[in-house]
Amino acid sequence: MNDSRTSLSRRRILLGAAAASAVTVAGATTAHAAPPAGEKPSARPAGRLVVRDRIATARLAGGPARFQADFHERLDAWLAFWSANSPRVWSTPVEVEGQVGADGDTFTLHAIRVTRDDEPRVAFASRRPDATHLATLASLHHHFPAVHVEAGGALRVTDGAAGWTGSAGQVSFAVTACRELWGLRAADATDWREHLSGIGHGTDPASRSGWAAFTRASLRRGLRTESY
Repeated sequence: MNDSRTSLSRRRILLGAAAASAVTVAGATTAHAAPPAGEKPSARPAGRLVVRDRIATARLAGGPARFQADFHERLDAWLAFWSANSPRVWSTPVEVEGQVGADGDTFTLHAIRVTRDDEPRVAFASRRPDATHLATLASLHHHFPAVHVEAGGALRVTDGAAGWTGSAGQVSFAVTACRELWGLRAADATDWREHLSGIGHGTDPASRSGWAAFTRASLRRGLRTESY
């Protein structure tokens, strides 16, 4: 099969992934109930909770979990993006291992599993500090505003619109990506943007479009797919 047909097949699988998830939680309306007397209302109104047993094409290890509806949609888009930029010899993800927060708006990622030549493969493992780990971190920064590296290497994301904020977490990732993926060993928190500019990365990564371009390019460099 040629590359264009392979890419088209992958896109069709990814676009249909969200439809394979389970239905909305029947009792989710309780999330909107008024708090008991004497309790202060939450600063952030609870959204619509849904139960899902998959993220995009991948089943959730451990079974269904409750998510905020919009957050699950962001996770679907993230995993589809990660897969679309992964090596062609990998299948679309078949399993994701992680935990959803109690409010359904955080997710801690531990592993992504794919198949290659009909054999199972752990494509991302939180405890494996390799280029794929950094690439996956880049993919999460592409889709979420707050990404934290937990003890042991697990990656925790919080719901929200993606984009450059200048947070310590984003700067730390950018410096590490410059050093480990782009070969800019002298880059630090004060001059990493200048180092990128020096190798022809034309768009300022501290802009919305520039951050999206930088994180996507870093994902592809980490997964060694930048040549196609």
